[in-house]
Amino acid sequence: MNPRYGVFRREGEPARVGALLEDGVVDLAAAARAGKLAEVPDAERVFSAASLNPFMALGREAWSAGLEQVRDLDASLPLAEVEPLLPIEVADYVDFYSSRHHAENAGRIFRPGAEEPLSPNWRSLPVGYHGRAGTVVPSGTPVVRPCGQFWGEGGPEHGPTRALDIELELGFVIGTPSRHGEPVGVGEALEHVFGLVLLNDWSARDIQIWETVPLGPFLGKSFATSIGAWVAPLETLVGRRVPGERQEPPPLEYLRAEPLVFDLELEVSLNGATIVRTNARHLYWTVEQQIAHLTANGASLRAGDLLGSGTISGPEREQRGCLLELSWNGAEPFELPDGSTRTYLEDGDEVVLRGEGLSEVRGVVQSSPNT
Repeated sequence: MNPRYGVFRREGEPARVGALLEDGVVDLAAAARAGKLAEVPDAERVFSAASLNPFMALGREAWSAGLEQVRDLDASLPLAEVEPLLPIEVADYVDFYSSRHHAENAGRIFRPGAEEPLSPNWRSLPVGYHGRAGTVVPSGTPVVRPCGQFWGEGGPEHGPTRALDIELELGFVIGTPSRHGEPVGVGEALEHVFGLVLLNDWSARDIQIWETVPLGPFLGKSFATSIGAWVAPLETLVGRRVPGERQEPPPLEYLRAEPLVFDLELEVSLNGATIVRTNARHLYWTVEQQIAHLTANGASLRAGDLLGSGTISGPEREQRGCLLELSWNGAEPFELPDGSTRTYLEDGDEVVLRGEGLSEVRGVVQSSPNT
């Protein structure tokens, strides 16, 4: 198992950086004090921090050197004895919409009479929106059913969402910043990516649908985004990149590159039953293209930026990465092994996202205090 980086604490002890190995956790702060991470500049300081941001800001040369040394260390702490925390101090959070199958399904659901399910700009640029960094939480954090405004029986209503959903995504963690005013070229974009996490962009579909026109997602997306507690270094996953779908029409020059995507099996379970099996290779727009577009206007990257891929869906029903698609916005309920049915999530439901080479993302739905 390749190391994954995170932040942990034990009772009565400060938070610090660790590495998850197959048999437990390496205390990297202790290893640095013992001189075992000498290839990482200022190792004691960066690994004693309560986030990965200081380590990420050192850049790729330090990441590679650290990874080689961490691979030679032994796990000293059983995973059961540590509390994993949010691994990064999230600077900005941007969520994209980069799976063609998901975008087409959403178009068919919300615009059933349209001849073309994709919006006119979808094949020309990676569509995205700026999310709320302050509500990104680590795996295991309960998710309280959010309240908001939606279209009810004949008019607007306010209350707990009736259409709580999940989105199966990859999250790309930015390590090194870029200069404000200078776009990052598509060929240079990966140099800024520290690693990958699984990401669950919890969504209140009824709130989202009512508020989205004309300016896009707001309260329906800003209440919780769960990520894996352990970040997989990009270096450990680049070998899983394969050619993606041919992009037609060809992107404009600033986005033009061979589309390479991650061949990683992904799944979603609901109350212990697997309801989705798909693959990250179903993304149309790549992380390099997302970064090139995000910075095309001169916006800068910062250490700790989190970029969500958008829901990852494949062509088959069981490959749909959210309940909006699985239940066709409630019109087609699906059955669980216990005989119950779902369109959207109920209070007490537990959702777990899993992926090859990545740490799981787990969350339980709690009832709204306003019911």
